[in-house]
Amino acid sequence: MNDLLIGLLSAAVATNAPTALSNFVKQRTGAAVEVVQSNDPVEQAYRKLMTDDDAAQADVDGWISERQKSGRKETDVEQAAFRAQIKRRFEPVIQGYERFIEAHPRHANARLAYGSFLNDIGEEESGEAQWEKARELDPANPAAWNNLANFNGHRGDVKKAFGYYERAIELGPSEPVYFQNFATTVFLFRKDAREHYNITEQEVFAKAMGLYRKAAALDPGNFSTAAELAQTYYGIILPKGNDPAAKRQAELKQADEALAAWRAASKLARNEAEREGINLHFARWQINSDRLAEARKSLDAVTNDMWLPSKATLVKKLESREAAARKINDLPAISAPVKP
Repeated sequence: MNDLLIGLLSAAVATNAPTALSNFVKQRTGAAVEVVQSNDPVEQAYRKLMTDDDAAQADVDGWISERQKSGRKETDVEQAAFRAQIKRRFEPVIQGYERFIEAHPRHANARLAYGSFLNDIGEEESGEAQWEKARELDPANPAAWNNLANFNGHRGDVKKAFGYYERAIELGPSEPVYFQNFATTVFLFRKDAREHYNITEQEVFAKAMGLYRKAAALDPGNFSTAAELAQTYYGIILPKGNDPAAKRQAELKQADEALAAWRAASKLARNEAEREGINLHFARWQINSDRLAEARKSLDAVTNDMWLPSKATLVKKLESREAAARKINDLPAISAPVKP
């Protein structure tokens, strides 16, 4: 286990709820590792590996959650002790995978699962080596292609990742996480996507949005997909024109579409904190489209401490817009010139 684990865990302890950490892992790996129900001793041993892996990660998530709830600032010594505790909890899982793979080196699913575990704990390059071996052993398994695409998108060749995602989708067209991961990579690495597909930046946003919509259609109850789809509207740049009325109409249409996307995401929110966070997005689009009274209501609904800094920024922007609107309304009417 290396220092990347320390960074991952420190970030999780500082900013993430356990569910957020789990979502991060799913987004990064998305490994649909098959567990076959069988009386075969090899498959039974493999199922035990999966159970031990899940239990270890659940324990660590629980520890992180408890430390967050305490809200107490820890000393360097306490943080080091916590990292050592996590390492001890993960060590038997690592040993279990190593022994199993030594005995069954051609078990592709075990290599997929071990690669995901290593990736989750910060050993990304070791995880990638296991995924490469899994792909070599079972080139028709879409999870291997997806996971290698994630690795290349994060640490390697982004343009290579695009092709790997396409192959994963070709092999597993009903798996929403492949579309979601592909969409996220296109959205984040727009320059690479422009060059790879020879398209404009706005066409890149359209491509990402199309992939998100496909993921949402395959998994309509997924909050993160709906939220990421709504997020893409921030990147869309409307075409320039000389007609102010037409430009304003296009801006309002875009705001309406973005607000509709965020309302759809709000219906899928898993807790009050997520719903309040979406109120901030409502407020941004409402301010930008001069729906100031609606924006005020959206911001008033945000009370969670984690969102207060963002709320304060938006309140200042709203107050500035409100002051400007009052100034315009207070201007005296301009009378028509009197003809001599």
